[in-house]
Amino acid sequence: MRDRPPLPPSLYAATARPAAPTPALEGDRRADVAVIGAGFTGLSTALNLAEGGAEVVVLDAGEPGWGASGRNGGQLNPGLKTDPDEVEADFGPERGRRLVDFAWNAPETTLALIRRLGIECDARQGGTLRAAYHPRHAEGVARTAEQCIRRGMPVTLLDREAARTETGTDRHVAIMRDARGGDVQPLDYARGLARAAIAAGAAVHGGTRVTALRREEGRWTLSTPGGSVSAETVVLATNGYTDDLWPGLRRSVVPVFSSIAASEPMTPNVAAAVMPSRAVLYESGHVTVYLRVDGAGRLLMGGRGPQSPIGDPSPVRYLIRYAERLWPQLAGLKWTHGWNGQLAMTVDHYPHLHRPAPGLIACLGYNGRGVALSTATGGEVARLAAGAAERDIALPLSPIRPIRLHRFWRLGVLTKVVEGRVRDRLGA
Repeated sequence: MRDRPPLPPSLYAATARPAAPTPALEGDRRADVAVIGAGFTGLSTALNLAEGGAEVVVLDAGEPGWGASGRNGGQLNPGLKTDPDEVEADFGPERGRRLVDFAWNAPETTLALIRRLGIECDARQGGTLRAAYHPRHAEGVARTAEQCIRRGMPVTLLDREAARTETGTDRHVAIMRDARGGDVQPLDYARGLARAAIAAGAAVHGGTRVTALRREEGRWTLSTPGGSVSAETVVLATNGYTDDLWPGLRRSVVPVFSSIAASEPMTPNVAAAVMPSRAVLYESGHVTVYLRVDGAGRLLMGGRGPQSPIGDPSPVRYLIRYAERLWPQLAGLKWTHGWNGQLAMTVDHYPHLHRPAPGLIACLGYNGRGVALSTATGGEVARLAAGAAERDIALPLSPIRPIRLHRFWRLGVLTKVVEGRVRDRLGA
């Protein structure tokens, strides 16, 4: 087996069910579709194509779930970063309405897939809470809730007292609750998708970095250290770990590290007081903090942190301090794990679906909502790869637009994080 990067340390890596074998590619082979990237997008695409009878090969430099798919907050959150009214204004009433229905129902799509395949990943549907702790942010939460309720979505706007009942803290002045949300153990979920794709007939190869991509005689050739794949169609599904394999694609998104600290299991009394509804929560602020309690009673706190890899909780002590501010009874609790991974942000906050050349599809940029959204998107990418018309795909296609001065992204992210934390503290 060829060398592959080790799975970064995390609570998920320490507790996940064993992975299916994904040997490195050796030799040359042909396929209908080659998928680069074994995260949620790539695996969902491969699964849908293989179940439809296509011959599919998945190639990943690491292993299924190695990237952000196996290191994220585990939240199945409905929707996009943009409000429904704005989505419909941006894409038109018919296309925008389809995109709203698709994105806001992505958790239902994901949970239905998990149930159908019998994936063991601690999946729960306890709802998503979008929480505001400042009146200015509360106005935005109320606006989003009104738009969702107007469309008949299972959304409720909670006042401060109802928010306290849901969360166990009096920090938040308003909360939007969406009953469709939930959570999973994301590395287990990625590994379960890989098993399902393999069972459906797809070949999944880890430790297989694609080093070159070229088109000749109507087919694509993907070169790797151990062999090659010839395919009619190629899907690029590398998101926050996109490289320069296709010109301009890496520079069309901003890779941002998101960090998580995880505690030891809380005692029953403390666990009953912390997020008693067991919904997942993310805050509306200039710097988002997100959290959930897993099935073992551990608290997971996530947010922006160092823009480089971490392997323990010490670099994100601010998340732990914030948890103790929300629930003082957490004082003295041991925090056992800290880790991060790179997600991909887009300038317009929409996921981007591209077809830059015949038989080549790229999809990336979930802006922190990738668990459910990328799973659902994989089904749409599979339909596009199988020949569906662009007008029948929920996500609109767009050209690749490299971000100006992209080389300065890391400094820009750090500046925004510091500025956002200051503004959040000041309530600005």
